[in-house]
Amino acid sequence: MRHALIGASALLFSTPALAASGEAVNPWVALAYLVAGVLFILALRGLSSPETSRAGNRYGMIGMLIAVVTTLVTHDIASLPEIGIAIAIGGGFGFIVARKIAMTDMPQLVAGFHSLVGMAAVLVGVAAYINPGAFGILDDVGEILTVSRIELGLGVAIGAITFSGSVIAFLKLNGNMSGAPIMLPLRHVINLGVLAAIVVLTGYFSIMPTADSSTIFWTILVLAFLIGFLLIIPIGGADMPVVVSMLNSYSGWAAAAMGFTLGNTAMIITGALVGSSGAILSYIMCKAMNRSFISVIAGGFGAESGPADGAEKIDRPWKRGSAEDAAYMMKQAENIIIIPGYGMAVAQAQHALREMADMLEEEGVNVKFAIHPVAGRMPGHMNVLLAEASVDYDKVFELEDINSEFAQADVAFIIGANDVVNPAAKTDKSSPIYGMPVFDVEKAKQVFFIKRSMGGVGYAGVDNEVFYMDQTMMLLSDAKKMCEDIVKAL
Repeated sequence: MRHALIGASALLFSTPALAASGEAVNPWVALAYLVAGVLFILALRGLSSPETSRAGNRYGMIGMLIAVVTTLVTHDIASLPEIGIAIAIGGGFGFIVARKIAMTDMPQLVAGFHSLVGMAAVLVGVAAYINPGAFGILDDVGEILTVSRIELGLGVAIGAITFSGSVIAFLKLNGNMSGAPIMLPLRHVINLGVLAAIVVLTGYFSIMPTADSSTIFWTILVLAFLIGFLLIIPIGGADMPVVVSMLNSYSGWAAAAMGFTLGNTAMIITGALVGSSGAILSYIMCKAMNRSFISVIAGGFGAESGPADGAEKIDRPWKRGSAEDAAYMMKQAENIIIIPGYGMAVAQAQHALREMADMLEEEGVNVKFAIHPVAGRMPGHMNVLLAEASVDYDKVFELEDINSEFAQADVAFIIGANDVVNPAAKTDKSSPIYGMPVFDVEKAKQVFFIKRSMGGVGYAGVDNEVFYMDQTMMLLSDAKKMCEDIVKAL
């Protein structure tokens, strides 16, 4: 919903800048935007729980409908037919994509949407700079207002960073680029230098005469596109959930800055909500990984150590099991905790997994699902997949709520997860994931671990001690096929 709010708010970019031009604001317009803002807040509040998420989505859609209709009715700049055509094209494209996109591709779709929001902010900023009179941001002597210049500089800079950063995130998530961190020499010096240059040039742009500021404006834009690229390429796949959340926040602040330029209350409210909620979510996810936000920006997991750096993996004894073995032992269990990961998403195994859980419950087994905050490739990825498979909300638990129960669990059933169950995060100070809270699966009486082969490791690029524990049985197969085979055996 955050992505939908900020994406749809681009439609408000045509609103006349009444506040900037000094004209009185129609009280009914202000009231409509206020109602829309309240609905946006209720939308985000509803999305805080799976049980209220549908209502949250409805609030957001109604709020955006009110904001867009109010904007179109009160416009005095844009052409209604042109806007209608744009809405039809964009809405049709979005409808087709939404119908065809697989849940496994949702992270890259979100990254793609973020890039469009960033580019929308850039294009509005460029339009306002080229034709400031149409946006009502000129003073009495024909110069762009100082405050509007600051807003323009910040808006296009944040929008450009969001666009280029989101494009790199999309390419990494979609497999067009390596998910491993790409470390450039002197990257910290370069990044700090470019960011400092953007800040200085934005300040310089705010005090220069409009006629002499063209070079500065376009330089800010180019540098912002560059820093978005430089910030994201050093980040590895394990940090992608935080990257998606961070880019979501950026898109919100870009829209809010443009809202000030255009004097559009709805854009300011929407942008601030998306920007702040994205920032809070990024902080929560960094805390869940025991990582500082700055460290995530500076580089990804596996950058300093681990097999990803070429360390030799030592062969160790491990036990292989079959679907029949797993079915028999789980049927005898009393308590089973299922830990899903990205491998489940890739195999689209959530429906087969739910069927397996239903059959076990019919046998009197207590089945729970454990979700790690950074499992998958975007915030809430596993929750969405389980909801799609109609898994009851009251059976799904977050890490802090269920981790203490592994000691009483008869079976820990790991499907496609790796880094979030790796004990190295608690014991190996040299590990790149050291300090990240993980599930205590090693305390369960029996562990079943589904993965395609023993050759692969997680995005962190480190081996997993769980593979070699006495109570672990490796189920090497495609996750969906293995679950289906277990169902047959049950």
